[in-house]
Amino acid sequence: MRLESLKPAEGSTKNRKRIGRGQGSGRGGTSTRGHKGAQSRSGYSRKTGFEGGQMPLQRRVPKFGFKNNNKVVSKPINLDDLQKLSEAKKLKEVTLEILIENGLAQKNDIIKVLGRGELKAGLKVTAHKFSKTAQEAIEKAGGSITVVE
Repeated sequence: MRLESLKPAEGSTKNRKRIGRGQGSGRGGTSTRGHKGAQSRSGYSRKTGFEGGQMPLQRRVPKFGFKNNNKVVSKPINLDDLQKLSEAKKLKEVTLEILIENGLAQKNDIIKVLGRGELKAGLKVTAHKFSKTAQEAIEKAGGSITVVE
């Protein structure tokens, strides 16, 4: 190893032009900010949606209809999904944790079991909500339901 063969480690050096380091650097003076105005000052931050004084898009577009902010959205899981899961994993019980592990739901989802498809396995199913048809089909197949609050 010789002094002239040394190199900095991969990714340890930046390959960008440094600004505000004097006129000789070619990026001194106004430091690429231009002359005067809010954007040239320190502490400036552009508001979200600002379009240089032009009427912003979110104010130009007409608004109509009703948006319910208190709407509760459930993640639907059908009986055929439960049947496939029980066949693949040889399950007798389906809980929220099992649905999350297998990618059928997210951690904070409110899970509602719906009645599409056919359930042959007698499963013990735990979820937040059940449709009437799903509840009947699960009990008819010899399973049971548990509602989580």
